[in-house]
Amino acid sequence: MYTILGNTYENYRLHPKEDQDGKNFAFKETVIKGVLWQQFRQFIATNLLYMMTRGNETAASSGQSPSIFVLARQFVVAMLVFDTYQYFLHRYLHQNKFLYKHLHSKHHSLVVSYPFGAIYSHPIEGSLFDIIGGSLAIYLSGMSPRTSAFFSSFCAMKSVDDHCGLLLPGNPFHFFFTNNTAYHDLHHQL
Repeated sequence: MYTILGNTYENYRLHPKEDQDGKNFAFKETVIKGVLWQQFRQFIATNLLYMMTRGNETAASSGQSPSIFVLARQFVVAMLVFDTYQYFLHRYLHQNKFLYKHLHSKHHSLVVSYPFGAIYSHPIEGSLFDIIGGSLAIYLSGMSPRTSAFFSSFCAMKSVDDHCGLLLPGNPFHFFFTNNTAYHDLHHQL
């Protein structure tokens, strides 16, 4: 969707389209393959988590859906856990020159991000960030598989929005979060 919007609404782009090909150190095909591999690994890890912990058995055994308040609490807890975990891990990867050079620099090889490159990273970094961080958030919040699917989708949409390179008016993510597309774009330029 963002790729199509970027082609249609050039005036909302943070960088000219040519910069994606000229400034990035990773080819689109390489990024797409890396992202698909990471998504597959996340899918397997989440399913293994539910197989090992048996998901949220209390809600499933009672046959009732959790209340909106329980779902909201789970989302808030998961967001706090996931965001805090990712913030400190991300900060550490930037401070530790060895880890930056060998792990995190792969993500920053996208100087002008592709929307689909949001989770493009070294496999170890992807495991640390998305698989372990996401699993911790889902497990500690007590989410059911269905709720975690919505949470994971929300996180993916936010991450793609952060990397889309478009400042679209009326974007709800920009209304609720100050860490938006322009902020993240500046981060990739450094």
